[in-house]
Amino acid sequence: RGSVGVTENPEPVAEPADAVAVPANANLEGDADAERRVLRLVGIYHAEGTLWGELSYVVRSRLGGAHCSLCDITHGSWRVKPEWKVCRAELPVEFDTVHLDERDPALAVFTDGQTPCVVAETTTGFVLLLGPDDLDECAGSPETLVDAVRAASAAADLDLTRSDPRPS
Repeated sequence: RGSVGVTENPEPVAEPADAVAVPANANLEGDADAERRVLRLVGIYHAEGTLWGELSYVVRSRLGGAHCSLCDITHGSWRVKPEWKVCRAELPVEFDTVHLDERDPALAVFTDGQTPCVVAETTTGFVLLLGPDDLDECAGSPETLVDAVRAASAAADLDLTRSDPRPS
């Protein structure tokens, strides 16, 4: 695979006062031997979420000027793919998707210049699981994305099991 070599945030980054970055080697569980557990997955689209941003992306993508492989995986021509909904629901943790302008400040700093991507928010900080090349390799397939997320999580020694029931 392209960049399935996982990227972690090695140290806190200077950010706005309301944002908190957690170093990858910080232990929030209090047990030095505790596994790093995935709290949620976040897919970041390479597009703005405003009406203008969405329309601009559609026009530019049709003319060959814009591409977001995560969009290709989760959406058809005009709506969310039903198979994406099924695959997302089968994951043991929440998988949220956000646009560039919807990222919280800490996530925006961590993913700057690396979108589209999939990030694991863990008990020890953010971990970049899949970058743009990895998402391209999914070739629009939600099933392949889920397999890639599971493989990258395992390669990074992340615990991707559900610890608390997900809200329905």
